[in-house]
Amino acid sequence: MEKRKVVVIGGGTGTHTVLKGLKKFKNLLDISAIVTMADSGGSTGRLRDEFGYLPVGDVRMALTALAQDTYTHEELLRELFLYRFDKGKGLSGHNFGNLLLVALTDILGSEEKAIRATSELLRVQGKVLPVTNEKVHLVAEYDDGSKTVGEHEIDDVAVGQESRRIIKLSVTPEAKINDSAKQAILGADLVVLGPGDLYTSVLANCVVGGVVEALRATSAKLAYVSNLMTRFGQTDGMTVAEHVEVLAEYIGCYPNVVLVNSMELPGDLAKRYAGDKEYPVELGNITGKFKLIQKDLLAREEVETVKGDTLRRSLIRHDSDKLAKEIINLV
Repeated sequence: MEKRKVVVIGGGTGTHTVLKGLKKFKNLLDISAIVTMADSGGSTGRLRDEFGYLPVGDVRMALTALAQDTYTHEELLRELFLYRFDKGKGLSGHNFGNLLLVALTDILGSEEKAIRATSELLRVQGKVLPVTNEKVHLVAEYDDGSKTVGEHEIDDVAVGQESRRIIKLSVTPEAKINDSAKQAILGADLVVLGPGDLYTSVLANCVVGGVVEALRATSAKLAYVSNLMTRFGQTDGMTVAEHVEVLAEYIGCYPNVVLVNSMELPGDLAKRYAGDKEYPVELGNITGKFKLIQKDLLAREEVETVKGDTLRRSLIRHDSDKLAKEIINLV
């Protein structure tokens, strides 16, 4: 049977979660991950500033999610790529996989060649594609007239500024879609947007020139996986319906399907999120412009903090297997 082509668009832990589950259906699926090139925080941001290459963090997360790990040595290699140093002057906070990707870029002369080499090394079950080969930064314009440049700076919102609303997201300088990413979208049977922060993970890809045009031109079914929690300073108080409205505004159409977690968040974790002014995304006023699928998509285990990681991470995430099962049903 011919494999169905699934393209996942996003970045970070959300894309990692989807790909990790879909990898188990490698005999049925031809998987491509298109990842944002706007990351500017943590280890990735430091390496980007020092070497001037494309950001590697989201690429590394996607590669390790799709890495073959059937045997002990393969699992060890995958863990090595995820390993983060927590000591050593200059090394603390850096991720081994990020350092290797930068070294391979130096050796081979381009980020694309480095990604291909790493894919072979990890025996990746699919393709990982930068959304663009151009060096870009996210730009957020707010309803109070202010502007913030840089993905990390958009994420790092000061208390008291959360009342601002992002009214326009773009990249600087203007950039165009990587041709391999464009062809993947045009040839897909299903395109999955998310999960991940609406502005800095999902829409960070969509505002690159040519992405929206490819999404409008493809015959693929479009699916959006709603985030579990609101994001402080970006989507405060926004419902699933409002997330979808913003997405539709940027891509020019509604997704065919929206996947939403129906399971209640454990009370202790909800309290910890509430301390950061982040709350479960409520459903809101669903208009019928898309098919809504509500299922238990919640991972049961709490995410453990990795030593040396300087960025704030999600405490709880979607379950890879549950999410993959629903996505498989769409193709």
